[in-house]
Amino acid sequence: MKKASLIAIVCLTTLTTVSLCAQQLDAAFGVGTLTAPSGVSAAGNHAPVTMGGGAYPAFSADYIFKHNFGFGGEVAWRASRNSYLGVQPYRPILYDFYGLWGPKLGKHTQAVLMGGIGAETIRFYVPYYSFSAVSGFTNFTSSTHFLGQFGGALRVYPWRHLFIGPEAHLYLIHNNEEFSSGRAARFGVSIGYTMTSEQH
Repeated sequence: MKKASLIAIVCLTTLTTVSLCAQQLDAAFGVGTLTAPSGVSAAGNHAPVTMGGGAYPAFSADYIFKHNFGFGGEVAWRASRNSYLGVQPYRPILYDFYGLWGPKLGKHTQAVLMGGIGAETIRFYVPYYSFSAVSGFTNFTSSTHFLGQFGGALRVYPWRHLFIGPEAHLYLIHNNEEFSSGRAARFGVSIGYTMTSEQH
């Protein structure tokens, strides 16, 4: 969780630094769930375990500049630990950085389409602590895989710069052998705030 929190802080700090000249700066918090193929559909090198299910909180931030184009980043993680093959507790963490296009659909509505790259980190928890010079004392081991992300969101502004709306993300995860597939989708709802010189 420290790594995910650090990424969120770096994104927000970077975006805040450029906010004075930004056309639009957004920060949001959301909750959703992850869907993925079932364990019985595993094939090839994939383990018969689905990574779907559970609640996934998420933080995101983006900066939209000229012609509705911009960039951003997000991190989402499983709120509670799951049990891997009924034996070992684990938690997936997904984070990515993306380019986006955010056209206005009206005075109080905006669409956001995005695509980018990132990683999936799976934390497998153990009943003892180990020491690393890099991370200090931890009670987990990690397995990290490269991913591609494609997504979209609809932002509705019910009051000034506050927005709420649905979002969907498709993750294509490379070498995701721990689970039944290298494909997963996250669906959720986010609430956020926009800083901009334009009025919604």
